[in-house]
Amino acid sequence: MKLFILFILSLFVYVSANAQVWQPSYGLTQIPIWPEGKIPDGLPAPKKEYVTTITHPLIAGKPFIEVWDVTQPTMTIYSPKTKNTGAAIVVFPGGGFHALAIDLEGTEICHWLTSQGITCVLLKYRVPNSGPNWNRDCKCQVIPKAPTALEDAQRTIGLLRFNALKWHINPHKIGVMGFSAGGFMVADTSTHYKTRAYAPIDAADKESCRPDFAVALYPGHMLLDDEKFILNPDVPFTKETPPTFIVQAEDDPQDSIDNSILYYTGLKNAKVPVEMHLYAQGGHGFGVRKTDSAITEWPWLMERWLKTIGIIEK
Repeated sequence: MKLFILFILSLFVYVSANAQVWQPSYGLTQIPIWPEGKIPDGLPAPKKEYVTTITHPLIAGKPFIEVWDVTQPTMTIYSPKTKNTGAAIVVFPGGGFHALAIDLEGTEICHWLTSQGITCVLLKYRVPNSGPNWNRDCKCQVIPKAPTALEDAQRTIGLLRFNALKWHINPHKIGVMGFSAGGFMVADTSTHYKTRAYAPIDAADKESCRPDFAVALYPGHMLLDDEKFILNPDVPFTKETPPTFIVQAEDDPQDSIDNSILYYTGLKNAKVPVEMHLYAQGGHGFGVRKTDSAITEWPWLMERWLKTIGIIEK
């Protein structure tokens, strides 16, 4: 019986034997976002970081990679090869605050952004239990003891502004982009920036951690609970919330369209410029992989939106 269960599991997930800690390709280096020994709310790692290759479901006919048990958050900077618009985007991969879809919603996004002249900063933030989690028993959101994903995001934005000259970016054109749980992080960073979620530790933490613009794809955790159409009060939108771009498929089986509708409504009520694109089909976790679905045209729409709000030139 045990052998049968192991065989079934192997059909769904292949655990990479040689990749205990995720490493970017193309000679890029992960940069620790916290000084050694100063990670706020750091906990002893119950397990070592590891990587899995997910083969079910396939996305656009290909598997994708997830990173688990991240306790040492890092950022990887992908710089444009030719033109440089000066804009930069911090990318938050999704994974339900359990893991990170590091290629599908990370490296592949960065390769597309750099082709558009935008610096991409891939944040490998702490998981698990670093953001709100859905509890099936109470059918409600469970808030973690410490908002470590938000801490990592705020720290990263501050580091970018502090090192803007060094990394060839415009400190007034730094945005965030997230997918699924990462989409919630977009809302979280867009509404929690006046006060750090941790005690400041150096000059980088004196910089503003407010994003200049925000992009959320199939965002999760925007519902207060599964049975009430009420916006999560942990994302208090105001008129200072940055302009936002939202993409969602109506047939998403994981993060319902209600999340995006509430997100959009909350922004509109706060008089924040927002553009939302809803598609009948597209499912969940499509990233920038090309399929026959119309939803895979969203990168072109986002590029036009960035020109409309003045982040990149028309």
